[in-house]
Amino acid sequence: MGKFIVNGGKKLKGEIKVSGSKNAALPVICASLLCSGTTVIKNVPDISDIRSLLKIIESLGCSVKFQNHTVTINSAKLKYANIEGELVCKMRASILLLGPMLARFKKVNMSYPGGCVLGKRPVDAHILALKELGCKIIDDSQHIILVTSQLKGADIIMSEISVTATENLIMAAVTAKGKTVIRLAACEPHVQDLCRFLNKCGAKIKGIGTHELVIEGIKTLKSCTYSVTGDYLEAGTFAIAAAITGGDIKITGINPHDLDSFLQALKETNVNIEICKSCICIKPSKELKAVPKIRTAVYPSFPTDLQAPFAVLLTQANGESKIYETLFEGRLNYLFELEKMGARFEIINPHQAIIKGPRKLKGVPISSWDIRAGAAMILAALCAEGKTEIDNIEYIDRGYEKIEKKLQKLGADIVRI
Repeated sequence: MGKFIVNGGKKLKGEIKVSGSKNAALPVICASLLCSGTTVIKNVPDISDIRSLLKIIESLGCSVKFQNHTVTINSAKLKYANIEGELVCKMRASILLLGPMLARFKKVNMSYPGGCVLGKRPVDAHILALKELGCKIIDDSQHIILVTSQLKGADIIMSEISVTATENLIMAAVTAKGKTVIRLAACEPHVQDLCRFLNKCGAKIKGIGTHELVIEGIKTLKSCTYSVTGDYLEAGTFAIAAAITGGDIKITGINPHDLDSFLQALKETNVNIEICKSCICIKPSKELKAVPKIRTAVYPSFPTDLQAPFAVLLTQANGESKIYETLFEGRLNYLFELEKMGARFEIINPHQAIIKGPRKLKGVPISSWDIRAGAAMILAALCAEGKTEIDNIEYIDRGYEKIEKKLQKLGADIVRI
């Protein structure tokens, strides 16, 4: 496995266009299995999670091509098979195959998916929602096995506002018989993107961007060409990179309003921000200020995937800031890596911590705990004194396309070895 070597203290400057959204591309790729003909998906990030999913889909008989950020999928020869193997067990996003495979074949059998170490992540919300459409559950400790004679529309209240469970239910419902109403649906930008893609393929989904979706089932979907939305999480990461280095950068390729809660939190820390129609500009800021509380929650609240990167910013802010992570109990583990660099904090419980700043960080060997924690380690290294060596960067590669190349373009001293 590779490592990143970062020499901190460089002010970032320039313009960067973010990649397509990983979290949008993954469900859109899975949804292509519902379509006849050849589906073309553009603006797809070239990252390991995308390539792993494409390998799984190819193993199911689909014709797949991935070149120049464009994925071409023909599902005409899609076949039923148990979905299992190393890629499934290591990749949480493989759960998104439940909905389309159940819709296509009236049955699905897949291994429990893996992914980042973020505490217990059960699949109950997926199974309970799909059960409402008329499928039966066959108990198996090692596999998720669902069968149905026919999926039928229903009025469904989600057991939790889960992004991937909502996406699975949407994909199963678009070709189910009758009308489906999904209440307490997740409405993240990537959920909205999936709905827009399906509607372009002929689906009838209303309420996009709200917590209540109404879906009129149709028999078949046609293929289309679709461009995935920009990655607002990557944009947030680069915004913090500029703020903690005293940089001056322009971030393009996104809808800034996808980041409203995050941008408001940046303003509270005294970061100098200019928001335009399709870009964000971060200017050199004066003294950074602590914030009373950063509380993660479902969209449109502060995104959990930017909690770890934001904590790095708070280590440079004057005062004490409280972080309240409501979604994943293992998401604060990265703080112990920051402690090695000189950060000060107090762990209240598995979900809450107090960050004490400002602190000068020093370069030392550190590791990544998950995709977003890995990005946080890079951010810490950018503002640290001396050389930082970051291990376990395979996590980072799962969510960020060639992040070191983009940072080098902005003037960072970072190399992959």
